[in-house]
Amino acid sequence: MDIHKRLAALGMAIPELLLPREGIDLAAWAVIACDQFTQDRDYWDRAAAAAGDGPSALHCIFPEVFLDDPGKTGRIERIHRTMKKYLGGSVFNSHRGIVYVERDTPFHSGRRGLVVCLDLEHYDWTPGSAPLIRPTEGTVPARLPPRMEVRRGAALELPHILILIDDKKDELLKTLGERARAGKKVYDTPLMLDSGWLRGWLLDKEADWACLAGGLEKLRSAALTGTFLYAVGDGNHSLAAAKGIWEEYKKTANPAEGPRWVMVELENLYDPALVFEPIHRFIFGAGTEEIRDLFSALEGFSTTKLCGTGARTKLLSLVKEGVPQTRFGIIPGASRGDPEEGGLFLAEAEPLPLAIERLQPLLDRLVQNRPELSVDYIHGEEELFRLARRSAGVGILLPPFNKQGLFRTVAAQGPLPRKSFSMGEAVEKRFYLECRRLFG
Repeated sequence: MDIHKRLAALGMAIPELLLPREGIDLAAWAVIACDQFTQDRDYWDRAAAAAGDGPSALHCIFPEVFLDDPGKTGRIERIHRTMKKYLGGSVFNSHRGIVYVERDTPFHSGRRGLVVCLDLEHYDWTPGSAPLIRPTEGTVPARLPPRMEVRRGAALELPHILILIDDKKDELLKTLGERARAGKKVYDTPLMLDSGWLRGWLLDKEADWACLAGGLEKLRSAALTGTFLYAVGDGNHSLAAAKGIWEEYKKTANPAEGPRWVMVELENLYDPALVFEPIHRFIFGAGTEEIRDLFSALEGFSTTKLCGTGARTKLLSLVKEGVPQTRFGIIPGASRGDPEEGGLFLAEAEPLPLAIERLQPLLDRLVQNRPELSVDYIHGEEELFRLARRSAGVGILLPPFNKQGLFRTVAAQGPLPRKSFSMGEAVEKRFYLECRRLFG
């Protein structure tokens, strides 16, 4: 069978990649995913300084920290103009193929990935659906319109979506990595703001693509999860927005053309360098006692106050400790000073398979009844404590997330509660580097 037909049957295609040409400063070009540091404008100010005025992916994305600012429409128009300018200039070289990626972060080295295109016809986030590509977390429809607005009519696609495969023997990416390293390296660069290093090799031969197809066919035939082959790791709402744009496009244009495909990075759930982290919560405007009362609905709920020097270290240790009970932290926020000085709370409840599965509905109900409150989803414990030091509200520190059995859980129960986990710390998120022509 033709290799492209084999890949199409697996919901995949070989992209026409656009990579920055020689002479472009890749350390200034590559920038972290737009849905990171959503409460840290200073991070994005420093990113802008690092990117400068030259070609940079930063000028082609909409960091979500700015989504609620005035002038959103004008900002999107500038992004679209920049994309067209880059396409019409001498910014890119075109390559037909897939990219094998290795990423070093401040925490882990050698995380492997593969940049490919997936077919949006094989993806559906609506409850009850059972497609080849499935969300692992709940999708919030209200979060899609601004993301769709950025993608609608955009000349370029820059991927930060991470898709997981369930390769327990860790064979596919290992094999492709060996093939890739014997070929052409297309980038090798440090990442801005001390975020590690990124290397990529082009796999542009049919033999490489046949190896990919064979590995995926083997995984699908061995899967215990039916037709479920790909799980959305990061970028769930960005993928759902891409699906929404494709559905719009099918109604107004020839469905054989257009943005049917979305570029992603494929990673293995069992990659030793891929560590899953919980996504913590911060409830703006809430009081500590209010949150403790809220969680008292959990069976066996109790709290212990930790005070003084070392309270934070002790809380982190206790929450991460392997015990039968469900443990999490309650961190009082403050407009100034360090929450550790006023005391932190270790919360315990009866064992729960997934802590956030019971906590999130309680938080949703609270915010529904108290519209003046709001919840943000925080990647990384450092960011949570930093936010608590300068904000009025309460932080919820969640326990570690166990990635084992993720595919079986999603296949059996459907998506987990939204923002249940993060693939690594905030600084470990995907950096935009590759592009693909979308509407240009």
